Amino acid sequence: MKDWIDVQLVGLLQQDARQSIAELARQLKMSGPSVSERLKRLEEHGAIRGYTPELDWPQWGYTLQAIVRLRPLPGQLKALEARLVATPQFTECDKVTGEDCYIARLLLRDIGQLDEILDGFAELATTATSIVKASPVLRRLPPLLP
Repeated sequence: MKDWIDVQLVGLLQQDARQSIAELARQLKMSGPSVSERLKRLEEHGAIRGYTPELDWPQWGYTLQAIVRLRPLPGQLKALEARLVATPQFTECDKVTGEDCYIARLLLRDIGQLDEILDGFAELATTATSIVKASPVLRRLPPLLP
């Protein structure tokens, strides 16, 4: 069972996952070995799956983001999912209920890439695309304790 110390620890890691065990321990007012043991337990139970850098996409040449809703054509669900997985410009994808089966985030170097990529899906699905203007809520933690 996770407790308020685990929640504080995860919050500190969310702010800066590169903090040392000693720095985390200082902020939590705990010993280094205690913090290290908590981290190990959270990782072993899968509550923490990894430590990932947050990238500034334009600095990597991706100037546009799009949200693409995909509705598979009859009999194409598995092929569509395989194509989504195989297309690296799709950085996130959720299988959802409703008329569309997938909602995916697509990173583009320029607007010309949009048709290049989506044309490869024409035989598998219908698509509806929205260009992202801004992201007022970036990926964040929800409340971790009731």
